[in-house]
Amino acid sequence: MEMVAAIWLAMILDQLIGDPQSRFHPVILMGNSISFLEKHLRKETASPLCQMLAGTVLVIVLLTGVYGSVFLFLHSIQEFFVLPAGSISLISACFLLFAISPKSLAAAGREIYQYLQQGDLTQARVKVGWIVGRDTDKLDVPNVTRATVETIAENIVDGIISPLFFFLLGGAPLAMLYRAANTMDSMLGYKNDKYLYFGRPAARLDDLLNYIPARLTGILLILSAILLQFDWKNACQMMLRDAKKHPSPNGGYPESAVAGALGVQLGGLNYYFGKPSFRAYMGEPQQMLEPIHILQTIRMMYSAVLLFAVLASVL
Repeated sequence: MEMVAAIWLAMILDQLIGDPQSRFHPVILMGNSISFLEKHLRKETASPLCQMLAGTVLVIVLLTGVYGSVFLFLHSIQEFFVLPAGSISLISACFLLFAISPKSLAAAGREIYQYLQQGDLTQARVKVGWIVGRDTDKLDVPNVTRATVETIAENIVDGIISPLFFFLLGGAPLAMLYRAANTMDSMLGYKNDKYLYFGRPAARLDDLLNYIPARLTGILLILSAILLQFDWKNACQMMLRDAKKHPSPNGGYPESAVAGALGVQLGGLNYYFGKPSFRAYMGEPQQMLEPIHILQTIRMMYSAVLLFAVLASVL
């Protein structure tokens, strides 16, 4: 019950204070550690095999350090201090608060929605460029909306459900280990000349860790479509049909479920540094993408998170 209590506490704290901004934020410290290890391990002249081995060493060192630090911290507190009832739940909730980001994700989406509603497409393009990797300077309103909906949908997995899932399995140490793995993927998991081999271990690990949470998220989004009176049958059909078309082994599940529930089509042509890249379509274009779909995706996100917490409480 302590873990379930910590999940509810973390969700409440997130809505009250959001993701705490500090140079001592665990994710920032993880990022600094990744940069330090990369500087000493990655050699551009090394063979592909040596680069993958070096990347594997980085993964092992970082994850061991993160898991061990959190585990020893919690163990030491319980070993050397007499704590009031509920203290461990509160401390664990504080760790979990650093690992989830529903309020930040919703705030980013709502800000873009507001600019689109005000007709300020230029600022909407700038803001969506903060949360996506594609070129945004020439996007029209439907494509700004698409980029925002896709990002919110995909980040329901690695920004919320996955940390909660691993917290249930192994408490704060495992949740923070997941956050470290996801941070490595965001920094190193690129298919370019620099990281194709060195970043591959981090990318593969992230795919593996998100495998079950992504599919669980798809199911939760279908259930949320029922609660919100969206098209849950279409959400189910589109997820079964389109999820595996996504270039990520996991990203297609939340995106296709959202696309089906809202009756829109996600995916299509994107540009990265001026180069076109086509992503498989998710869903059918029953209606044109409009800014309101951003708010509907946020509602689906919160419903899915609440459903996860409720199911965790029951089970």
